[in-house]
Amino acid sequence: MSDRDLSPREARDRFLSRRKAENTDRTLRTYENRLTRFVEFCEERDISRMSDLSGWDLDEFRADRETAEIAPTTLRGSMVALKQLLDYCESVDVVDKDFGDKVNVPTLTRSEESSDQQLAHEDAEALIDFYRTSRRHMGTPEHAILEVAWHVGCRMSGLRALDLRDYNPDDQTLEFRHRAPYTRLKNKEQGERVVGISEHVVSAIDTYLARERVNKRDEKGREPLFCARQGRPSNSTFRAWSYMGTQPCVITQCPHSNRRETCDYTRRNFASKCPSSRALHAVRTGSITWQLLQGLDIETVAKRVNARPETIRRHYYKAGLHEEFEELRADVTLKLDIQDTHE
Repeated sequence: MSDRDLSPREARDRFLSRRKAENTDRTLRTYENRLTRFVEFCEERDISRMSDLSGWDLDEFRADRETAEIAPTTLRGSMVALKQLLDYCESVDVVDKDFGDKVNVPTLTRSEESSDQQLAHEDAEALIDFYRTSRRHMGTPEHAILEVAWHVGCRMSGLRALDLRDYNPDDQTLEFRHRAPYTRLKNKEQGERVVGISEHVVSAIDTYLARERVNKRDEKGREPLFCARQGRPSNSTFRAWSYMGTQPCVITQCPHSNRRETCDYTRRNFASKCPSSRALHAVRTGSITWQLLQGLDIETVAKRVNARPETIRRHYYKAGLHEEFEELRADVTLKLDIQDTHE
């Protein structure tokens, strides 16, 4: 190891500065929040140099986080961020080679990995920020599907049922219609509704239509809004778009220490195996909680996502138990956009 050394706080700041070119501001804030807890841990124990750290200190930090009774996914996120910090310190000869391997990153059960099958708000924002600013990925099926699924909170059956005629970019609306027997909404005619979407979502859909959409009718002669080479996409295609579009390695380092170039999970048929990818139901779950926290009243959210208020209270209302929700303005859904909401 060289004579150069860094304090934990300096190491954190230097690490974050190196990641600015490849991460969104939201992702950087997530890293900063996770690593600041480690910095405070070190300062409380008078650990002033990264080179003074031992394997015991790393294990004590994990024990300290476990004592805080945080969610398993949060604990894993903290330890992954710490390992990435130490990997960086290795690369600049501040800590010994392979010291980062001493970090005990917890292995989660399948139920813990799913995090109640919810795409977290910060993850959704980081992904959507990336897609909107990427020339290559803007308007891809993965992007367009994520925009609609997140900002509306609809089911997969709703996405699949949308036709071109159901999209009105001038009014900024999507109309969900039950057209049995070929495309069905879960609650049939009771699930029909018109929902407002923001200008950003309209832009994503318009880009998808101009660049990506295959101009083909389905077997009933209808023009699907989201269309594939064979016509209206199957459920498995929608699932693949969601799994591939929510993989964190699209925008940042793999939290599971895999290389995107060689990882099987980046292939369509294996994307669902990625522990950090999310199904459309997980996007819907995260969206419902997020919409409630943005001030939409529960009756409005229930209509947008086609669910009973009682169901939302039982399964999605936890985050808002102690929140005061403001009254809905008439035009709020046309302005509802993840880019305009920050903690």
